[in-house]
Amino acid sequence: MAASESHLSSQSASKHIVVCGGGVIGACTAYFLSQKLQTSVTVVEKSAPACAASGKAGGFLALDWCDGGPMSSLARASFDLHKSLAEKYNGEDVYGYRALTTLSVPVLSERGGSSSSMKGSNLLPDWVDGETARPAKQIGTTETTAQVHPRLFTQTLLSASEAKVIKGEVETIIVENGHATGVVLKEMKEAVPADAVVLALGPWSNRLSMISELFNISGLKAHSIILRPREPDRITPHALFLSYQPAPGAKMLDPEVYPRPTGEVYICGMSKDAEVPENPESITGETESIEMLHKIAGTVSSHLKRDTVSEVVAEQACFLPCTDDGLPVIGELPGVKNCYVATGHSCWGILNGPATGASLAELILEGKSTTVDLKPFAPARFVKRRTRLEV
Repeated sequence: MAASESHLSSQSASKHIVVCGGGVIGACTAYFLSQKLQTSVTVVEKSAPACAASGKAGGFLALDWCDGGPMSSLARASFDLHKSLAEKYNGEDVYGYRALTTLSVPVLSERGGSSSSMKGSNLLPDWVDGETARPAKQIGTTETTAQVHPRLFTQTLLSASEAKVIKGEVETIIVENGHATGVVLKEMKEAVPADAVVLALGPWSNRLSMISELFNISGLKAHSIILRPREPDRITPHALFLSYQPAPGAKMLDPEVYPRPTGEVYICGMSKDAEVPENPESITGETESIEMLHKIAGTVSSHLKRDTVSEVVAEQACFLPCTDDGLPVIGELPGVKNCYVATGHSCWGILNGPATGASLAELILEGKSTTVDLKPFAPARFVKRRTRLEV
């Protein structure tokens, strides 16, 4: 299919794009679409913007951690876009954008639990006062790793897009003569007309048959807690990637710790495959996983023990959207012109939101993405794979 057959820029009238999903991918897509002339955007969200993973994720950003594969160009472009967006919207104050030093820390499960333990190295900040099995290593610098508060970032871009936000659940996409022309919402008598439709539904993507019949999106349930230390000024901007063995012979865990400039500390991990519920507001953390995160937090730092912090801000869980081949799906759906999908970003959704949104806006309105080559992420790859399997 030639690019001129599907994109919208060849027509001079104002274009209306409907983005289904109010998470970070939908918000970034709405934002970059809004930067184009003669374009209006409506965002359809079942619950509330950033109500799921986009509000409960860690917000960690890395320049080069996806190098060596198709994700490299997407991640690098998006890391740079995060910087420019933070400069434009005062991200440091508005949504907690800042550079980080990132450390790999092998933590002992018990304080004083091994006579051969050692106190890491001079890389560790003073507030990380738990015992380590071997010295910590620096795995990211202030030039290559950073963070945002994901909910505030998503809300900032959505607000800047000036998109109309409709609360509703997508029931089906209207397709006429092979073109997407609107969205039908449950419990609404009239459809929402559109010149193009974007499906950014995260782990709920499979609810639409036009997606589930082509590829699978599964949900990875990730748990997190947010703590407010009594002395937040002592917590320096160091992201910690931990290796933690709860007991001899037990499976090694890899929780993560992200101090935020708001004075909170976010700790996540304990991920597992699980069935995605219909309602994002019904997602809760499992007691065993939450308790383990509290134990890990207190082991890493005496400032993060549950009985010493000033507040337990949140104990929660969210679902990360995952594909079978580990790559996000970004592009036009095969066989349906002007219907686009953006999902399956797994744990890198916050990082890759800006480049995904910018690239998709270019593809929709200009017929080709110049920010990132989207071919490795095209939905058509699943058609080709299925064809090979059938031969």
